[in-house]
Amino acid sequence: MSRSKKFRRARLIVIVLAVLLVATVTGGGYWGVRTVHASFPAVEGTVKVAGMTAPVDVKRDANGIPQLYADTNADLFRAQGYVQAQDRFWEMDVRRHVTAGRLSEMFGSSQIETDGFLRTMGWRQVAQQEYDSKLSEDTKKNLQAYTDGVNAWLDEHQGGSSASLEYTLLGAVNDDYKPEKWDPVDSVAWLKAMAWNLSGNMQEEIDRALLAQDFGQDKIAQLYPDYPYARNGTIVKAGAVGADGTFKPADGSTAPGSPTGATAQSRAATDALLKDVSDKISGMPQLLGRQGQGIGSNSWVVDGKHTTTGLPLLANDPHLGPGMPSVWYQMGLHCRTVGKGCTYDTAGFTFAGMPGVVIGHNKDISWGFTNLGADVTDLYLEKVTGPDTYLVDGKEAKFKARKETIKVAGGEDRTITVRTTQDGLPLISDQSTEQQHVGQNAPVGNAAPDRAAGYGVALQWTALTPSNTMDAVFKIDQATGWSDFRSAAEDFAVPAQNLIYADTKGNIGYQAPGMIPQRTKGDGTYPAPGWDSSYGWKKDYIPFKALPYSFNPTAGYIVTANQAVVDPGYKYLLTKDWEYGTRAKEITDQLDARLKNGGKISPDDMQAIQLDNTSVMAQTLVPLLLKVQIDDPYVREAQDLLKDWNFHQDADSAAAAYYNGVWRQLLTLAFGQKFPAGLRAEGDCLLVRQKRDATLPEGAVGNTTQAVTECGTREAKNAQPDGGDRWTETVRQLLTQPDNGWWDYIDSNHRSQHGLDSLLGEAMKDARQDLTAQLGKDIKTWSWGRLHTLTLKEQTIGSDDSSIASGVVRRLLNRGPYRLSGGTAAVDAAGWNAAAGYQVDWIPSMRMVVDLSDFDASHWINVGGASGHAFHQNYNDQTQLWADGKLLPWAFSADAVSKSAKHTMTLTAG
Repeated sequence: MSRSKKFRRARLIVIVLAVLLVATVTGGGYWGVRTVHASFPAVEGTVKVAGMTAPVDVKRDANGIPQLYADTNADLFRAQGYVQAQDRFWEMDVRRHVTAGRLSEMFGSSQIETDGFLRTMGWRQVAQQEYDSKLSEDTKKNLQAYTDGVNAWLDEHQGGSSASLEYTLLGAVNDDYKPEKWDPVDSVAWLKAMAWNLSGNMQEEIDRALLAQDFGQDKIAQLYPDYPYARNGTIVKAGAVGADGTFKPADGSTAPGSPTGATAQSRAATDALLKDVSDKISGMPQLLGRQGQGIGSNSWVVDGKHTTTGLPLLANDPHLGPGMPSVWYQMGLHCRTVGKGCTYDTAGFTFAGMPGVVIGHNKDISWGFTNLGADVTDLYLEKVTGPDTYLVDGKEAKFKARKETIKVAGGEDRTITVRTTQDGLPLISDQSTEQQHVGQNAPVGNAAPDRAAGYGVALQWTALTPSNTMDAVFKIDQATGWSDFRSAAEDFAVPAQNLIYADTKGNIGYQAPGMIPQRTKGDGTYPAPGWDSSYGWKKDYIPFKALPYSFNPTAGYIVTANQAVVDPGYKYLLTKDWEYGTRAKEITDQLDARLKNGGKISPDDMQAIQLDNTSVMAQTLVPLLLKVQIDDPYVREAQDLLKDWNFHQDADSAAAAYYNGVWRQLLTLAFGQKFPAGLRAEGDCLLVRQKRDATLPEGAVGNTTQAVTECGTREAKNAQPDGGDRWTETVRQLLTQPDNGWWDYIDSNHRSQHGLDSLLGEAMKDARQDLTAQLGKDIKTWSWGRLHTLTLKEQTIGSDDSSIASGVVRRLLNRGPYRLSGGTAAVDAAGWNAAAGYQVDWIPSMRMVVDLSDFDASHWINVGGASGHAFHQNYNDQTQLWADGKLLPWAFSADAVSKSAKHTMTLTAG
């Protein structure tokens, strides 16, 4: 770089202080004001954009949400690219560096390992293959038009303060960085990031294998209980694959139109390797939240016979990781006249950097997504015999190898070698010396006597096979009915999602799409032996015609909330690791209660159900907690909070705070204490006691408060019980076995204790200690929201591990904390990781309720806001409304959009 590190750091301090002055003092300095406002988008007047063939109107409401009006598809998507770049280019730029494994070019050497892992998987290469050989010509035209619009904006804003405040901050430590031109493949590659975070049970494979070092299969099975089909049900209530290979629903659906394991000897060698791979996965950029299981969502649709409007109502709230700006971007794409040359009239939620609308509605249909949870990833342990070879069926095979050069801001380039198997599976364990040498001297018996370089871990994942999912996005946007929708779903390869549907003719439907593998051997619950070719995937995925669907079921509604799609009688294996259906059952129960005796569902009912924060597990556990005899008056005082509790996890509820504290301690005592050391939360912080509190009487609970406040924000290891839906089902089943060995524990005096009642008493005592430390001694001051807080963090410069970030930088970019209602397994799923603390780490990332009788009566809300520019009025104007459970009106018709518009800008030919 051209300037010294000392000078750049000093300049960063000057920039931050100047911007803070603007943020905190009216007026501020001229330079500070100019720095903050330089990147704010033009929202009125006329702007020339290269390539436009006719004017495009951009109408923004008070929340900055743009609605575009054009005469051709090319102009529409060109304008979409320009407008998204106006609002979110920094986010777009970072995202494409993630998917290409090029973060080190922006942020330096701290990102080398992440880049190496991403390069090994080759997301960008797969996206390029999709663009070159899989996507339709129409899709390519749309992508190119979008790209032209982004680059037209970029030509006017060459980095620095004119592009975004983040570029100014980045420039203080990396002043050589300049954004490259956008490329159509940059948009396609974002689908890989979506697929990664929604890819199924990879972490569960690793966790089971690591748990096997201490527990037998029966114990592990208790931690991964069978899905409760009888209690929580399935999405498609009944159905089977017929003799012709086509799925035939048996839930009253009308006929729609058809659409055009490591061995015990090798365990010591592989445990450390799998743990290292697990750490690599955990260290990936979490642009959508935690990877795999635990990522949930709610959606449901009710037909017009059961609504107050006479036509369907559809609700959706995907649960993803929080951040600033929001992962979603609200937008409308309208052709002034829908016809052959201009075919779109749609609005909803999309991603900055990707054309089209991902979730929303057009003038004829509405749709929503939840994660299907299909098992589309498998890990294979490979016997590596040398730098270029590995074993398969007793014979040596050669790796395919390629070189990747990682450019590093402020440092030397790093060249890595990426190895893949003959079947194209990347060796994801290759990017550290520790991984490459693990197991060389381990006592593995005769499991791999000819091994020269230890074991490797290879990944098979559907998203690494080129597909045409991007085609599906545009097809859904243009669909006019169920047949069009299913045809589009057939192209929706990855990530596999539950698609729900409604149309203005009164129909409702569900379709399971996606590339879902058929295994020749094994069920995907453990890493498979790569040296045995019988564990591979079959050539063909589950045929689309055999995938479950439902159309106008007799129940009159369809609920998808990550529960099992079909019962175990279904011909194909979708996964062994379903979410356990707690939210789905709660939503179903609420719908049934409202429909009882001829009742109807209103739009307000749909919104109210989205905000249901009931702890279903508490309904089972609290009666047991109240039966425990407590001698300590301080603990009994807290126990009494639960006596009249309605099980609602409201932010102002003291009972909810104490219950969740007890739940957290229960998980630690019953499970966390027993897990292998490598799987425990760092420092075993839940078992460490602080010094005595002399202000309380001898023997009182506050005398030995736990050190939770010191370690609650540390990252917990993945297998440590996080309190999610799997753990509620595990505990629910074990509560019927009061003498089960899982209820044995070590108390605070390091003595062995036995039995359920004893453990519940200890959990209540420990929870009283924990909450006393965090909330104070007076339980009248306790509330769930004081513990259960959300901080929205900008995911790069504003993140905790950013080399640029400091307290003042985070103050510029991050927002919060917000005190939230809800909980992990509640419909209002403000999730928290019980192994790490009470802080919210995944959320209903947006909410929408679509009224098919009048699209202008629909409502939506986002987290954050439309703008990605800190201090812009639309940077964070929706979050408090979202936290309060409110929705914004969603204008769709031309008249409604015009009435709500606060600013109009016209893009004309350059």
